[in-house]
Amino acid sequence: MYIPNSNLIKDKSEIISFMKQFSFATIITSKNNLPIATHLPFIISNVDDNITLTSHFAKENNQWQDIENNQVLVIFSEPHAYISTKNYDKELNVPTWNYISIHIYGNAKIITKTDDVLKVLEKTIDNYEPSFMDKYVNFPIDYKLKMINGIVAFEILITDIQAKKKLSQNRSETEKKKIIESLSKSEKTNEKLIADYMKM
Repeated sequence: MYIPNSNLIKDKSEIISFMKQFSFATIITSKNNLPIATHLPFIISNVDDNITLTSHFAKENNQWQDIENNQVLVIFSEPHAYISTKNYDKELNVPTWNYISIHIYGNAKIITKTDDVLKVLEKTIDNYEPSFMDKYVNFPIDYKLKMINGIVAFEILITDIQAKKKLSQNRSETEKKKIIESLSKSEKTNEKLIADYMKM
């Protein structure tokens, strides 16, 4: 990903926080020179300064068969917003787009042990709907085993992070203020979120 120095995110805690907030990401692999993508929820873990991503495919999605053969790319890419020239001081300008995007490269490993696959589901539930865990723990084990028979769990050990936030860093303080005010008044969630990130 092309990242000018002014747009580079270096803070690992900021990167992890963003991925956790926008954890529904796109995993991309290649087979016979053809890119293949699937949209999945990811669990982000940071243990001993090693970041790992965990998720699962539907078993019928054949992409899982190729994830251990080559490096994979996972893209976290929300929010984003169109930036109108009405926010600029000079008329001779063109519109642009503000956004935050993180590209993760890594090596994937399929999780095969039944107990470990069950833990992936439990972590997913605990991350997205903790209150459901009270019901889930009482589900019959036969039902749980049937469910995991239809998925392929995996984890990715990260080898490279490319993190970018394009938030009008090249504009004047007056222009930034106008952009923030304009986006804050929007009814679109993405635009409001970009305004919030610009305030940080």
